[in-house]
Amino acid sequence: MRAAAPSAIRVRPATAADLSSIQAIYAHFVLTGLATFEEVPPGIEEIRRRFERVAGLGLPYLVADLDGGVRGYAYAAPYRDRSAYRYAVEGSIYIDRNWQRRGLGHALLRELIVRAAAAGKRQMIAVIGDSANAASIGLHAALGFRLAGTLPSVGFKHGRWVDSVLMVLPLGDGDATLPAA
Repeated sequence: MRAAAPSAIRVRPATAADLSSIQAIYAHFVLTGLATFEEVPPGIEEIRRRFERVAGLGLPYLVADLDGGVRGYAYAAPYRDRSAYRYAVEGSIYIDRNWQRRGLGHALLRELIVRAAAAGKRQMIAVIGDSANAASIGLHAALGFRLAGTLPSVGFKHGRWVDSVLMVLPLGDGDATLPAA
C-alpha cells in the first residue's frame, strides 16, 4: 500500500468521541496479535476508564486521523505506580490493521514523544510484545529508542510462549540533570 502524504495525517488529542474507534482497533490486536498480552478485549467502559486515567494525569493520549476517521492511537501512561517511577512513562501505539505502513505510527509516536517530554517526563519505555515484531521494534529504533533487553517467554498467548522486548528513550534531559523539585 502507498504511504499517505505526511500532511494528510492529523495527529490530535483523543476525545471521548474517539473511544469506540480506539476500542475496535485495540480489540483486533487483543484477539489476533501479540502486541498486547491481554486476551479478552476490554469493553468501551474500560477503555473510557483507561483514557480518563491517562488524561487525568496530564499525559498525552493521541489519535491519528486520516481520510475522515481514527486510524490509530497512542498514549503515554505511568510506567509503574510507585513514586520513584514518576518521571517514566510507557508508550503504547496501535494502528488499525487496514491502515498500517502509511506513516501513521511514525507520526503518532513522534508526537507522543514531544508531548510526554513537555509533560516533564524523562524516560519513555516501550514494552513490545513478541521479539519477532520487527515493525514495532524498527519504528521505535527509527525514533531513537535503544534496546534495553528482552524478557524471554514472559507471556503465554495463542498457544505459545511470547517474549517482551524493552526499549527506552530519554526525554528532554533524560538522566543528565535532576528534575525540578
